Amino acid sequence: MAAELIQEDLTLTRRVGESVSFSCGGIQECESDYLRWFQKKETETFKVILDIDKRNGQLDKSYNHPQKDDFTAEKTQSGCELKINKVKVDHSASYYCSCWISSPHYDYAYLIFGSGTGLFVTDESVVKPVVSVYPAASRVHVEGSSSLLCLASAMFPPVVQFSWKRQKNNGPLEDLTSEEQLDLRESGRSASILLLHQQEDSSYKYICSVKHEGGTVEAQTQQEVPALPAAGSTAAPTSHPAAPTSHPAAPTSHPAAPTSHPAAPTSHPAAPTSHPASSSILAEGTASVPPLDLVKLSFQSECRVKLLCLLYSVLIVKSLVYCCGLSLLMILRNKGASTNSRHE
Repeated sequence: MAAELIQEDLTLTRRVGESVSFSCGGIQECESDYLRWFQKKETETFKVILDIDKRNGQLDKSYNHPQKDDFTAEKTQSGCELKINKVKVDHSASYYCSCWISSPHYDYAYLIFGSGTGLFVTDESVVKPVVSVYPAASRVHVEGSSSLLCLASAMFPPVVQFSWKRQKNNGPLEDLTSEEQLDLRESGRSASILLLHQQEDSSYKYICSVKHEGGTVEAQTQQEVPALPAAGSTAAPTSHPAAPTSHPAAPTSHPAAPTSHPAAPTSHPAAPTSHPASSSILAEGTASVPPLDLVKLSFQSECRVKLLCLLYSVLIVKSLVYCCGLSLLMILRNKGASTNSRHE
């Protein structure tokens, strides 16, 4: 596993004039004496803020960052911290710590980064997500595998981190970090799809854990996900797990929307093409996450994929027509040239 610095906070929300600190751990991985902090705004490139010497805490602000006087940094027992004493709206961004390490196999050094922490400068209050788990595919036993959809919505800030666990017969929880997982994000909600491979010997309860600035929220399948039949089996499919448990957060007041939002540090994967769950399952969804919204989400994703395929097909056809036309012109041109030479 590649080395990585540790930034525990996904986001931090502050009002104008308050102070904020961004922590960075795991600096024992660094081989250089300096730790570097970057700022990344939504429409801009990474900008170096400062370097801090791990040995004595000395700062280097010679990178001409336009807000360099607003920042300071110091060593801590577990790593170091970047601080802003009085935040402004213009400080809304994502902040990353980094340092240099050497390649174990090649003669060069490279930067490693933390996962980043987003700063939201706004009067809006932090609201935990509403989390629900749904079966994400209906053709479970035909394809020999199934999937679960974990949906997080109605949260602020709109940044979450998904993780999955499973439990067999009330036994210990198993982390599924190595399993196939696809995370999606749309306006106002995020989702994670977990692919469940064929299991012949046992059944599991699956738990979706959503990390958020307001705290971690979990939801699980109320019934165990049954083992799938062996490949090629014609056994009738068993019932889907029961409707998800929803964990809404206590409502808080919502002042004006934030002026600006920091850039999200993660990329946007392609939308899934799996079919939505049956209406009988979705009808049992919570009031805060209507079943219609889930069907709409899956339908929109499927339409996007089909539209993309159509666009590629049109481009390929246009390229073929262009090549055929160009070839025909070349043939006619060469034929005309040879005819003229014979007449001469």
